Amino acid sequence: AVVITTPGGPEVLQIQEVEDPKIKDDEVLIRVAATALNRADTLQRQGKYPPPKGDSEYPGLECSGTVEAVGKNVEKWKVGDQVCALVGGGGYAEKVAVPAGQVLPVPSGVSLQDAASFPEVACTVWSTVFMMSQLSPGETFLIHGGSSGIGTFAIQMAKHQGVKVFVTAGSEEKLAACKELGADVCINYKTEDFVARVKQETGGKGVDVILDNIGGPYLQRNIDSLNFDGRLFIIGFMGGTVTEVNLVGLLARRLTVQAAGLRNRSAENKALIVSEVEKNVWPAIAAGKVKAVVYKRFPLAEAAEAHRVMESSKHIGKILLVT
Repeated sequence: AVVITTPGGPEVLQIQEVEDPKIKDDEVLIRVAATALNRADTLQRQGKYPPPKGDSEYPGLECSGTVEAVGKNVEKWKVGDQVCALVGGGGYAEKVAVPAGQVLPVPSGVSLQDAASFPEVACTVWSTVFMMSQLSPGETFLIHGGSSGIGTFAIQMAKHQGVKVFVTAGSEEKLAACKELGADVCINYKTEDFVARVKQETGGKGVDVILDNIGGPYLQRNIDSLNFDGRLFIIGFMGGTVTEVNLVGLLARRLTVQAAGLRNRSAENKALIVSEVEKNVWPAIAAGKVKAVVYKRFPLAEAAEAHRVMESSKHIGKILLVT
């Protein structure tokens, strides 16, 4: 497993021999083929985002692989099944124990390795944008960080649902990648004011839903970019957590602001999200409407280098670690 030897930079990640995970009655043991990086992993490495109580202390919030053992209460999965899973921790390892309700079949037409790129983004985007913010066909949707793992998935899923997609990203190369995935309006946040562009493209109205991972510095601008009955969903604070805001727009346009993470939800709540994802997202992947966007693959032992790439923010899509 990849161990965080002490909180710090990428160099603190070391591959070590560790004990095999023990499975509970309602868990499966997965022999990991691949895991994918998430920003949460870099925060955990810095000592800023500890795993939930009872979860593995090793990083890694998703994986793909083969079922190696099943707990005595598990009926859906059997030894030898090819699966991917949402995990509370422990993906950066050769084996991980996962509650059976957080396990998904490998989507048809997707390789076992590439399947590791889906659980976290699919569960995050489906639970926030679709289950909670009720993004609907014919609406407009702004994704900040369109070229990220979350962004590349959200663009494709929203387009499949008949939504007009706006994205922000910080380079022409990233914007071109977003456009290729189906984004309708691509905004370079370094050279352009996204609020003005959103207003211009929507005839002054604003968009219906925004998915934001920046937090504080974008709160006022996000509020200013929303249409009547608009919904802002915050899933990260890459820009910071504190800001001053004028609330008038919230009342005047009946806006909703929500925030949620995935990792600290209960096993029951995660199982519900996973079953909704299997019902609603997996058919879109099987139909080729949503594809895995993998930037680079690293061997598990090179986790530190993979973290450096993620923190450089040069990547488009997901970064995988393969065992």
